Amino acid sequence: MFKFLKEVVGGSGTGVKDLPYNIAEPFPSAWGSWTHSRGTSKDDGSPVSVFSLSGSNAQDGHLAAARNGVKRLRTVRHPNILSFLHSAEIETYDAGSPKVTIYIVTEPVMPLSEKIKELGLEGTQRDEYYALGLHQIAKAVSFLNNDCKLIHGNVCLASVVVTPTLDWKLHAFDVLSEFDGSNETSSGQMLQYAWLVGSQYKPMELAKSDWDAIKKSPPWAIDSWGMGCLIHEVFSGLRLSKTEELRNTGSIPKSLLPDYQRLLSSMPSRRLNSSKLIENSEYFQNKLVDTIHFMEILSLKDSVERDTFFRKLPNLAEQLPRQIVLKKLLPLLASALEFGSAAASALTALLKMGSWLSAEEFNVKVLPTIVKLFASNDRAIRVGLLQHIDQYGESLSPQVVDEQVYPHVATGFSDTSAFLRELTLKSMLILAPKLSQRTISGSLLKYLSKLQVDEEPAIRTNTTILLGNIGSYLNEGTRKRVLINAFTVRALRDTFPPARGAGIMALCATSSYYDITEVATRILPNVVVLTIDPDSDVRTKAFQAVDQFLQIAKQHYEKTNASDTTGAASVGSSSVPGNASLLGWAMSSLTLKGKPSDHVPVASASSTAVTSTASNGTTVIETTAPARVSSTTDLAEHPVPTSPTSTDGWGELENGIQDDHESDRDGWDELEPLEETKPAPALSNIQAAQRRPVSQPITQKKQASNSLSKSTPKLNKDEDDDLWGSIAAPAPKTARPLSLKTAQTDDDDPWAAIAAPAPTTKAKPLSTGRGRVAKPAAPKLGAQRINRTSSGM
Repeated sequence: MFKFLKEVVGGSGTGVKDLPYNIAEPFPSAWGSWTHSRGTSKDDGSPVSVFSLSGSNAQDGHLAAARNGVKRLRTVRHPNILSFLHSAEIETYDAGSPKVTIYIVTEPVMPLSEKIKELGLEGTQRDEYYALGLHQIAKAVSFLNNDCKLIHGNVCLASVVVTPTLDWKLHAFDVLSEFDGSNETSSGQMLQYAWLVGSQYKPMELAKSDWDAIKKSPPWAIDSWGMGCLIHEVFSGLRLSKTEELRNTGSIPKSLLPDYQRLLSSMPSRRLNSSKLIENSEYFQNKLVDTIHFMEILSLKDSVERDTFFRKLPNLAEQLPRQIVLKKLLPLLASALEFGSAAASALTALLKMGSWLSAEEFNVKVLPTIVKLFASNDRAIRVGLLQHIDQYGESLSPQVVDEQVYPHVATGFSDTSAFLRELTLKSMLILAPKLSQRTISGSLLKYLSKLQVDEEPAIRTNTTILLGNIGSYLNEGTRKRVLINAFTVRALRDTFPPARGAGIMALCATSSYYDITEVATRILPNVVVLTIDPDSDVRTKAFQAVDQFLQIAKQHYEKTNASDTTGAASVGSSSVPGNASLLGWAMSSLTLKGKPSDHVPVASASSTAVTSTASNGTTVIETTAPARVSSTTDLAEHPVPTSPTSTDGWGELENGIQDDHESDRDGWDELEPLEETKPAPALSNIQAAQRRPVSQPITQKKQASNSLSKSTPKLNKDEDDDLWGSIAAPAPKTARPLSLKTAQTDDDDPWAAIAAPAPTTKAKPLSTGRGRVAKPAAPKLGAQRINRTSSGM
């Protein structure tokens, strides 16, 4: 006799003292003399069911049967049999008389009759759910009869309960006993408690107490009759009051009627075995039963079968009873994904089912599984999670994103698959606002710095777009260090036109973060160049940006003149209305098969863009003379700027950006002297005097010949005048011209223009390598001039 707790306790209230469970309100119905109540655990508050039965005498027959039920329920385990958790027998005194109460604590369930009313299913969905439940009870009965050689003895509506996942489970084991036809005493236990079974549920042989016929019958005979009673009560919606009511078959589905009649055969030996009912009945072959059955044996299926099943599941789920899908199928699917038995395609079905839940239920039933899936090494799972992140990303808490999700997502930034890198990049639009500043500065921006020089042009473009969209989530110091460098130094100089356009849009969208000095000295000079970009879309965006930033400068000018603000260091402005919202993504990298070198870099009609790398690792753009305009073919040969070698490219740019800016400004200054100017009259006279030959020693003539044969500069007359005329010495007043046969040289001789006057002292000439020596002999000069002219053409 099971007396786990036997002492006098006082009070009733929320539960029994010393029982580790709280007892709440009871359900209106239960099997036999038991009371079925809701309950919770005192340890963690988890829900349970508490069954209690009381008797005034310890030898009460109900108590003896209850003790048998406790023993059987504890030892028999099956997925379709109620799960046992705890039991206790407590003796109390009521008005001086003893009272014994037996408690059984099980998983949380509710009576089947109550659950049917609560669901309120109708038509096909009701039949499919009933088929699923009857299929589960038939498996439990088959297990008892065929595998355990046990007889339940009272299968009916009251002996079935339903779990929160809408599974039907068999309980009420008070009458349960072994069956062995060769043992005369094998039915003794059942004989002892047969009076607990209602007469309307007893088959003919049991009602007559014909134990000889029972022993000769198969072990499933009595419980098969009980299955027939259960089917009648389920479909009629009424409890069976007398055996004759079983003849009313109007509510029984036609596909189940033949099997129903065989279950209730008057001859025990001809009654249908519950295992045969499961295998052969046409009624149990429907979408819901097949789907649940497939999920239950998922680990036995091969990969092809699983993949095919999960691809069809999203559409199939819409055709099944919604409550069954959410309470039964969804937990099965989440468990299969969590433990790796489901294919990646199951994630689509999980999220679709999760969209039918409320926000609170989604956070409890679906979100924990998704968070665990981020740790999966299956690339297909990772792709699926990133593709659908917009469906659940808002439900993730900042702490979960920062500590559990982002560390796994960040591995996709350096993945070899361009598709996965792009999905990882796009997911940051949802995850970045939930990241801490430490994670953004210490990890995310370093990855984005590398992606801005990715080999895929669409990834570079989308990186710029992402930076423009998450700029508001960066702290002020990080914005100053990152944004303007990322947009002007990299994006605006990208070889891919959409990337340059994205850089312009990002600058406009983040214009409120730049002070007037940055606008005037760093943004406008870089954007103005793009107004003559080869791509029309880039030109259009560049003009819009120029207008916006000029308006900022104008506002600053007006405020300064009006003395509205004194010593203002920065002026904010609203972004262009078209760019105020989130920037849209560029096209997918999967559609771009060309390499970055296939795209035309930034170049104007008057200058050629050439990329070079400075000593500090910063990409710099140098400009050559406008007279040498490269063709499109030449432009396409320029490589894409390489990624900085430091861990944070933008951090390096911060230190070197001023130098780069100065070098850019110096480059533009070098273009100014290239415009040819007419010399002043006085300078013309000096230059004319310098063209007259002067006498020099013979030794200097030899040196000049040697230097002319070794030197290779090829300059025209105008260039020589500009470069050397300003430093040429004036012609001496008393200089005796050297008598040469070739004194009548052509004034157009380029070397005569830079000839130096005769030295008054023995000082060395300024340069022996640039022609500041005696004029060579005429034949050599003529040949040298012809060679220079031909090479300059």
